Formats: sequence, structure tokens, C-alpha cells
Amino acid sequence: MTTGRCVLALSLVAVFVLTACGSSASSVIPSPSASTSVRPSLTGTAPPAASQTDTEWGRIWDTLPSGFPTYPGSTPGEETATGPASANLVVDGIDSKGIATLLQTLLTQAGYTTNGLSGPLEDGGYVLDMTGSPPGCKIQVTASPTGSLTTITILYGAACPHS
Repeated sequence: MTTGRCVLALSLVAVFVLTACGSSASSVIPSPSASTSVRPSLTGTAPPAASQTDTEWGRIWDTLPSGFPTYPGSTPGEETATGPASANLVVDGIDSKGIATLLQTLLTQAGYTTNGLSGPLEDGGYVLDMTGSPPGCKIQVTASPTGSLTTITILYGAACPHS
């Protein structure tokens, strides 16, 4: 056997031995290409998804999505809650119609369409019904005077996007 053939035979034996031993070294070196992308590793955990509740009005999200238009100066008003809602807010003063119409304007600017504004109701409140995208997305806003405050209850339909 010549020296060249001996080296080739020993090389083949070495490859078989390394393969049989389960070498973790890769023999393929990737070449850079336009389709190769580096993905950053994600750390931490994703925030929990918002929950939903069935109501007489329909299925709603239990919270409003980030960026949802709200009345300026309104604050959470859980103590005024009378049932499930996506948001219970209160505003100083008793201008239910002004609050409902300003929210109508803000929601229209955000891409929602008015289906109706009802009122004044027996308690002096107003109800605003709106729809959005995708089909089936509906919102109901109720503004009602409660003593020296106006209570705002928002039902944000489960068919509406939530982020």
C-alpha cells in the first residue's frame, strides 16, 4: 500500500470513528445569505392575556386595550360598579350628555362608528352604542350622574381587538 492510500484509509477510519462516537461538531459551515436571519432571544414572560366575561349585553373584555380613548380627567371608579364592565370610571361633575358626546367624538376619531346615542334616560344618563373593526366589534358607553360625579361604564365587546 502506498503512503497516499494509507493516509486516505486512515482518514476514512477517523471519520467513521468520529461519526460512531457521536461528535457534536458540525461539518457544514453555513454561508451568509439574505435569507439567514438572527433572531434575538426573548427573555421574561409575556403578559397574561386579558380575560372575558359574559354579560346580558354580550361577551366583553374585562379590561380596555391600551390606547383606548377615555374621558380626560376620569379615574377608576370601582366603588360605583354595578356589574361586569371593561371599565368603570368616574368624573367630577354631572354632565352626562357632554361626557357621552365627547367620548363619541374621541371614539369616532379612533375609527369607530356611532350606532346610536340615547338619552336622557330616566336617571339623566346617556348610552352610546358604537361599532368597530372587525365585524362584530361593538362598544357601549353609559354616562350616568351619581351624586356629584358622573359614572362612566364601558363595555368593550369580545369581538374587538385587544392589546
